Amino acid sequence: MLADGRVIVAGGYDKADAETLSSAEIYNPATGIWSATGSLATARFDHTATLLPSGKVLIGGGNNGTLLASAELYDPTSGSWTNTGSLITGRAGHSASLLPNGKVLVAGGNNGGSLASVELYDPASGTWTGTGSMNTARSRHTATLLPNGMLLVACDSQTATAEVFDPANGSWTGTGNVTTARGQHTATLLPNGKVLIAGGNNGGVGVGLTSAELYDPASGAWTTTGSLNIGRYNHTATLLPSGKVLVAGGEIGLLRTTNTAELYDPATGTWALTGSLATARDFHTATLLLDGKVLVAAGTTDGSERLASCELYDPATGTWASTGNLATPRFWYAATLLTDGKVLATGGDNQNAIASCELYDPTSGTWSATGSLSNPKYFHTATLLPNSKVLVAGGANGSIYFGTVELYDPAIGTWAETGRLAARREGHTATVLPNGKVLIAGGYEYNVGYSTDVELYDPATGISVTADLPVVRAQHTATLIPGGDVLFASGLSTFGFTPTAELYHVGLDFDDSWRPEIASARFSKSLRLTGSLFQGVSQASGGNTQDSSTDYPVVQLRNIDSSQIALLPVDPRRGWSDTTFTSLRSRNVPPGPALVTVFTNGIPSDSVYLVVPTSQQ
Repeated sequence: MLADGRVIVAGGYDKADAETLSSAEIYNPATGIWSATGSLATARFDHTATLLPSGKVLIGGGNNGTLLASAELYDPTSGSWTNTGSLITGRAGHSASLLPNGKVLVAGGNNGGSLASVELYDPASGTWTGTGSMNTARSRHTATLLPNGMLLVACDSQTATAEVFDPANGSWTGTGNVTTARGQHTATLLPNGKVLIAGGNNGGVGVGLTSAELYDPASGAWTTTGSLNIGRYNHTATLLPSGKVLVAGGEIGLLRTTNTAELYDPATGTWALTGSLATARDFHTATLLLDGKVLVAAGTTDGSERLASCELYDPATGTWASTGNLATPRFWYAATLLTDGKVLATGGDNQNAIASCELYDPTSGTWSATGSLSNPKYFHTATLLPNSKVLVAGGANGSIYFGTVELYDPAIGTWAETGRLAARREGHTATVLPNGKVLIAGGYEYNVGYSTDVELYDPATGISVTADLPVVRAQHTATLIPGGDVLFASGLSTFGFTPTAELYHVGLDFDDSWRPEIASARFSKSLRLTGSLFQGVSQASGGNTQDSSTDYPVVQLRNIDSSQIALLPVDPRRGWSDTTFTSLRSRNVPPGPALVTVFTNGIPSDSVYLVVPTSQQ
């Protein structure tokens, strides 16, 4: 398919005359008529045809009695073909996939036998270069560009295997420093796309910071905003469906906790006190529930008493009410909202590290025991994956640092180990990326101290090491911002608290002119979007049976507080166009503040903020 919607057919084999063809024809859907256009320089069949960002069409390889390495470009403006650089290896029955960076990846095929070799065509230079070979030689396979920018190559007539090619590696980019270095602060993504950093500690004994700052991804700059009424650290911050941010509890000075809570209003940039907790606490957790209330659970009071008590905040009234207690008091633990609305509390400390886990049921307001972790631990991370399982990584128990990574399956209430971190660590961050992988970064590392090590967890393949942080840090924050980058800010470093901040880029390496854009997003029983480039600019590959279009928009909805992810299919009655998308009705999307992202040809749009209503019936 050409950029203007017409369809070009080039080359092929005429069985009746036993002739390999060089002719080409164009079909115009507006008139329903075929017309001749310029012929290929070399007759061929079993080749591939790929639409490039320039609007030209790349024909590569094929067969005409000889397995061909030659390649040609079709220019729709002139209707003519010109030769371009030849493949390193002649081949037929291969796949050709347009990558997000504009290059074309040709994989496998046949040259007297199935090939494992892979080549990249660069339209800028008109040349081919070799890249990593497939693990399995194959021809007449499929090649599909995935929403994460990777390429899935699957099967052929001889094998049922599949593999994934990663066209880009992650990289780090420095960004502006925070105004005040701090650790044990909070970072919250706001509806306007900015990031709010609030409170924390910068080394002063008995001092909780009142200052707050805003990070603007557009400029990479930090600006101060209204100050908290009460300085605090080791508190929690929760984005409410109203767009305001609830900060609760924390430490106001050394071993002095507070029961106060405040609301930040992004519209005015100011803080206002709201109802106080019944019990002062720090090192607690705060979880936005599906009904819009906030569950604050456990923690400590004045550094001595371990708490099992829990409270619910109602944004409608600005008041707190008690709810069921945990069976085991704990702090330094993690709490994760599950897709069914329950809350999973994992590990922590109660005089000693604990392995036990509990589930909170909002319907009954009670906790119940569930499967225990493989080891007692605290300062670990617990991350909800798109498949509804929970990933717990790292953690510590005194001088013992863990590299274990385990998965909790809510369906059966048990844990299973799923690999090990290269660096045993605690006090790190774990962030779900738009591609479904988890970025594990920084922290305190066994026998090293503050860490720069960064690792990626892929639910399909496990753990891999990626680009290091430029600055060692722990007790920092990591915030996924619109566009897919992760903002790392401040924290403890080798010589104290650092004001530095940096961005991790997932590394999809695409041309910005290809990026889909969302103009408006509205959720009322179903998701309705308007924008542009929802159909993408090209197919992933072309030719023969391995044609695999990725023009279908993949739409992802991500809850900001819980990181729950839902992929919303298109409503087949309404369909989609380059500028509109309507999903099927869904009753399983978590309510509250969310980010919606459109992927076409594996390229993500900038994420747009919306609020999913509590009632979706």
